[in-house]
Amino acid sequence: MAAHKDTLFRSADMSLVQLYMSNEIGREVVSSLGELGIMDFRDLNSETNAFQRTFTQEIRRLDNVERQLRYFQSQCEKASIQMRPMWEFANNMTAPTASEIDELADRSQSLEQRIQSLNDSYETLKKREMELTEWRWVLREAGGFFDRARGQTEEIRQSIDEDDSPLLRDMEQAGQNGDASGDRSFSVMNIGFVAGVIPRERIAAFERILWRTLRGNLYMNQSEIPEPIVNPETNEGTSKNVFVIFAHGKEIINKIRKISESLGADIYNVDENSELRREQVQEVNTRLGDLSNVLGNTKRTLDAELAQIGRSLTGWMIVIKKEKAVFQTLNRFSYDQQRKTLIAEAWCPTNSLGQVKATLQDVNERAGLSVPTIVNTIKTNKTPPTYVKTNKFTLAFQTIINAYGTAKYQEVNPGLPTIVTFPFLFAVMFGDLGHGFIMLCAAIAMIYWEQPLQRSKQDELFSMAFYGRYIILMMGIYSMFTGLIYCDAFSKDLPIFQSMWEIDGDFKKGEMVPFKRRDGYVYPFGLDWRWHGSDNDLLFTNSFKMKLSIILGWAHMTYSLCWSYVNARHFKSRIDILGNFIPGMIFFQSIFGYLVFCIVYKWSTDWYAINQQPPNLLNMLIYMFLKPGTVEEQLYSGQAGVQVVLLLLAVCCVPVMLFLKPFYLRWEHNRARALGYRGIGESHRVSALDDDDEDDHGGHMNGGRQSFAHSDDGDAMITQDIGHGEHEEFEFGEVQIEQTIHTIEFCLNCISHTASYLRLWALSLAHQQLSTVLWSMTLDNAFGMSGAIGVIATVCFFFMWFVLTIAVLVVMEGTSAMLHSLRLHWVEAMSKHFVGEGVAFEPFSFEQMLEDELTELK
Repeated sequence: MAAHKDTLFRSADMSLVQLYMSNEIGREVVSSLGELGIMDFRDLNSETNAFQRTFTQEIRRLDNVERQLRYFQSQCEKASIQMRPMWEFANNMTAPTASEIDELADRSQSLEQRIQSLNDSYETLKKREMELTEWRWVLREAGGFFDRARGQTEEIRQSIDEDDSPLLRDMEQAGQNGDASGDRSFSVMNIGFVAGVIPRERIAAFERILWRTLRGNLYMNQSEIPEPIVNPETNEGTSKNVFVIFAHGKEIINKIRKISESLGADIYNVDENSELRREQVQEVNTRLGDLSNVLGNTKRTLDAELAQIGRSLTGWMIVIKKEKAVFQTLNRFSYDQQRKTLIAEAWCPTNSLGQVKATLQDVNERAGLSVPTIVNTIKTNKTPPTYVKTNKFTLAFQTIINAYGTAKYQEVNPGLPTIVTFPFLFAVMFGDLGHGFIMLCAAIAMIYWEQPLQRSKQDELFSMAFYGRYIILMMGIYSMFTGLIYCDAFSKDLPIFQSMWEIDGDFKKGEMVPFKRRDGYVYPFGLDWRWHGSDNDLLFTNSFKMKLSIILGWAHMTYSLCWSYVNARHFKSRIDILGNFIPGMIFFQSIFGYLVFCIVYKWSTDWYAINQQPPNLLNMLIYMFLKPGTVEEQLYSGQAGVQVVLLLLAVCCVPVMLFLKPFYLRWEHNRARALGYRGIGESHRVSALDDDDEDDHGGHMNGGRQSFAHSDDGDAMITQDIGHGEHEEFEFGEVQIEQTIHTIEFCLNCISHTASYLRLWALSLAHQQLSTVLWSMTLDNAFGMSGAIGVIATVCFFFMWFVLTIAVLVVMEGTSAMLHSLRLHWVEAMSKHFVGEGVAFEPFSFEQMLEDELTELK
């Protein structure tokens, strides 16, 4: 049977194929298939450890190259060097050869060593610059400490009075001897000092620890460095303080050094003599100047190297990612040691098998091999993955369905009708010509600037809106359509046609305006604009939209239920038609189909002309169950008998849904066993690794049947029947329980789901009333003012009205209506036919891999 054309209505026909390829061209074959992106390879080595697979060494080598490229990327980002974007390489890069990959690996290794050498040199020089800068601050501040220590003897006397520490007395005596003798007094009196730099946040703890450890036998002075010191390792500035500590004895000085170093302080050498300190400052300044020149040259060389790498780095990363993905895929293949052959199994769309064959033939011709790559098509009862072909318009709608679940293979895809029903149900709740126009303009703008927006960096919220730009486009169009039906634009009426209501009589200002209907005239499209502003506007639209939501819900669920018939017909399951679809449809239409008929009939009757009060349909439906055969308010003649018949049909359908399918399946199972059929799932699986020992016995291989055919292009095609998968034994109790649950859910859901569509009525009224309130509180007040105040108020209130319209009515209300429409599809509609137990088709595709990578970069 020929495969049907790939459409959005049903998933594509899939074939399970085996590929027999020479080990020499395995890499080229997988790379070419990755460019096609239509093969979902199965893992034939699932029980093998990852480190024991064939191409583990190649992957580890590419991991190292990928690490080197990430290192280059981090260095470019650190140096603020722009790399060429990925989209410039994605479409014009050909698959590299193995020698080019080796050359890239070698070049990456040498560049890493070069960049690391320059980076280490630069960081070493920056660290040395930081040390010299701190030393200069220590020399500058320590000189002031020494001068103050010798000049402020009065302060020292006060310290002596407050503390009887002998160190302060020695310092006072040293200060009283004058400057000349003071320089010698520190060594004579055995007084030493420690100078250095410490982070500012640790200075308080540093002082407490020193005071408690040395019991006050020290003299400490400290000052803040006004500018932060940049750490080359973290590239962050740190606020630090310079300190000088005087103490008596070498042991105490050594203890101070250890405490300082434990708290992260840097100790620097400072001479007591002012002349020597001046020479130290000059030496430090000279070394800083020379170091600055060397740093500049090193930085320029490093930036030049990184700029050169940045021009090609993105392309290299793409090449390595592709190559790594190729070998990871090759590790999923089986390797025949005797034949030196790689064997792969993959799911592929049946309509794409010719494209796969052409690609394999092209790879063989380029490699110059005489042995063709064999394609083995396997007939299997294993459920294939679900592949629905989409384009950029249908992708977002299909994503809505996939977010709920993946359709079963060959099941009707709800994504196709969703293109119409999703924006339409949204528009029923959001219907406003003005708001829909704003949404339409936003969608058109995103579509017009699609390419630059795809390449730009987007936040999460805008990225979601941009991904669904075609959904927003459809929602805007449908919202404008329903806005015309509601005759509503920014909560104001649209007098497009002549109203069917005309003023009846005279009236004065402040009085209620009387209207009467025009004879023989009906408003041609949508609601009459005269209803806007009338006293009973809310009462009329409330009743109209409530009944309209029930009709739309009935229509939506009816056509959704019809898809269950299409599925059963396709899978040739007559029992699902007889046991589920037909009784379910009769049950649903007997109750809610009849309710919709009554609504339309009531609308079609001119109750004013026949001088009769219209009946209450809600009470009618309730009494239809509570008092069968009794009609208190008649809608049409013979109503009681019709309702009894419909009620009996609905009641009779329940046991049919409960018991027909389980008992039929049990009868079919017993009949099959009585005829001696072999149990399902007792077939054998053919392995591609089996030897050809059994080929002499009628061409059979492990119980399977295979046929060989040679095509004109030299590739061998093998078709093989095998049995994949196993089926559980039939259990009548489990089937009955499952069918009972299905019946109860269906019957209850018919009621709850119909009521759930009343959200169309509620949100539509809420949106209309909120729009009216916003207009009345802003522009309506401004239009009531005159003169210059009126002009200013109009401008201000218009800005407020426009911002609130966008933020509240379009964005917030639009998001709410979209979520409610999504729920109506997921729960109310798709539950009528959607199984959603499929497995997604995940092909080996370079294009998809790069799209995912680009999304992560954003």
